[in-house]
Amino acid sequence: MRLTAFTDFALRALMRLAGEPTRSFATHEIASEFGISRNHLAKVVRDLADVGFISTQRGAGGGFTLARPPHLITLGDVVRTLEARHALVECFRDDGGSCVLTPRCRLKVRLAAAREAFMRELDATTLAECAYPPRSKRNPARGAP
Repeated sequence: MRLTAFTDFALRALMRLAGEPTRSFATHEIASEFGISRNHLAKVVRDLADVGFISTQRGAGGGFTLARPPHLITLGDVVRTLEARHALVECFRDDGGSCVLTPRCRLKVRLAAAREAFMRELDATTLAECAYPPRSKRNPARGAP
């Protein structure tokens, strides 16, 4: 399975939010920390807010936070939601695609089983389990984190 860059960036942002679930983040912070385009991350944040994974606050002191506790969000929820518009293979498309093997293909059922196994694993994993902790701040007096 290969996730889109959009879903990859969403998972990174959500993992970072889970690392400090009570803190509000600005898009530029996470974009800078993970080397992601700020504009691309802004689109990811908008979609995450639209589907209810994060809450956003505009204006001074604004930013975004998790909309629910990280232990209540599974990776499967996120991936399934964000990848819904992307079929794994042609024949998985809603319209059936245009694969010439469709009438006698023996691969589709195995790919479907592999996809379901992949999603079961993600469904069993919460965002809290994958939280990305904040970078530790170095103590200049001691020279160590």
